[in-house]
Amino acid sequence: MRKITAGLFISLDGVVENPQDWHFPYFNEQMGEAVDAQMSSADTLLLGRRTYDSFAGAWPEREKAGAEDAAFAKKLGDARKIVVSTQELDFTWRNSEQLKGDLIEAVTALKDEPSTSDIAISGSVSLVRRLLAAGLLDELHLLVHPIAVGAGMRLFEDVDAPLPLQLISSETFTTGVVHLVYRRDEGAPTGDYAKARESLPQSAD
Repeated sequence: MRKITAGLFISLDGVVENPQDWHFPYFNEQMGEAVDAQMSSADTLLLGRRTYDSFAGAWPEREKAGAEDAAFAKKLGDARKIVVSTQELDFTWRNSEQLKGDLIEAVTALKDEPSTSDIAISGSVSLVRRLLAAGLLDELHLLVHPIAVGAGMRLFEDVDAPLPLQLISSETFTTGVVHLVYRRDEGAPTGDYAKARESLPQSAD
């Protein structure tokens, strides 16, 4: 079964909206390598419409310009790009298509495809939320920036139920950004205060 990974820029107070307004001062080579590693392990990108529009409006031109990020732009262009939207879309960026049918059924079918490459998501917050809730997202890569934005959409706002996550790895960059990788924790501890007290070491009186 194919693995789905999602990468998000997030502030210390949980904001994921409009990262272009606060993210760039913290971008460095370490972050570039982390983003490239997550995206380059995939041959398929699953994107929300707004994220796709942003990518399609920038990366094809960067590839043509041949600048230092042209190689990464080419990787994005060569990847299969599947866009989740309820609107009929017209595409100009190569290898782009629209997801058809029910989201959960379609993504389940994508995971079952005979491929060893990952499926990557970048941004696309509402999509990430739905796949996390459905248990279809295998890894959540959070690049936590040392800044409190104060206003904007947060990743975990309005959740219907607690969502336990297990930390897979962590790395701190020289900018203070922390790269955290999580997956859903199916074996998360449960219980109330009394049970928590029972797990504490007993004093030897």
